[in-house]
Amino acid sequence: MQIFGLDIGGSGIKGAPVDLDKGDLALERHKVLTPQPATPDGVADGVKQVVDHFGWTGPVGLTFPGVVTGGSHIRTAANVDKSWIDTDARALFSDRLGGLPVTVVNDADAAGVAEMSFGAGRDRKGTVILLTLGTGIGSALFVDGVLVPNTELGHLELHGHDAEKKASSKAREDEELTWEHWAHRVRKYLAHVEMLFSPELFIIGGGVSRKAQKFLPHIEGIKAEIVPAQLQNNAGIVGAAMRAAQE
Repeated sequence: MQIFGLDIGGSGIKGAPVDLDKGDLALERHKVLTPQPATPDGVADGVKQVVDHFGWTGPVGLTFPGVVTGGSHIRTAANVDKSWIDTDARALFSDRLGGLPVTVVNDADAAGVAEMSFGAGRDRKGTVILLTLGTGIGSALFVDGVLVPNTELGHLELHGHDAEKKASSKAREDEELTWEHWAHRVRKYLAHVEMLFSPELFIIGGGVSRKAQKFLPHIEGIKAEIVPAQLQNNAGIVGAAMRAAQE
């Protein structure tokens, strides 16, 4: 069974049909740049470009980088334009896609669902936290495999700052930090999250998960196991499709 999954990020909009039996992309993904400013209309145009690239005419699952309540309404927009707040995202995207059925879910929650089903969290019990380190920091919290949605742990205060402003992959690039220096910041952030939730496992996702060997060896003193996401930067696409298949 195939469903289209699409992942909206602060820098890129990427998607592909997903093989739900394998938990993997059925075709090579297509990506366009997220418009700046990332307004609802601009992002919806980017979504349409990606979907039209494949000539897709079925259900579409989309991620959004912020809190999504009721399966449609946007409550926060840290890394896209503030005009997203209170937008009915399902109606916007369905209209732009010619009436196709649309499902909208928080981006990190989607990635977490995919990793728990097909990746590094498969068959893991207890408390598991996936963190996507990208333009910001997304989070997905699971207790015995059950998702606690919209946790947004990237916005915890850490040493007087929004944590994602210091420990995201974007912060590393913007400040031209070495991998070791950045790993030191990530360690401080993980220690803070560990103090609050005492997870058994941290899964590190986002595009940076492809380079886990550059920074994970520098993270010490964390009691929880720390592993890179197995689906890497495709996890959001897969999770979005999984959520759409449930509706």
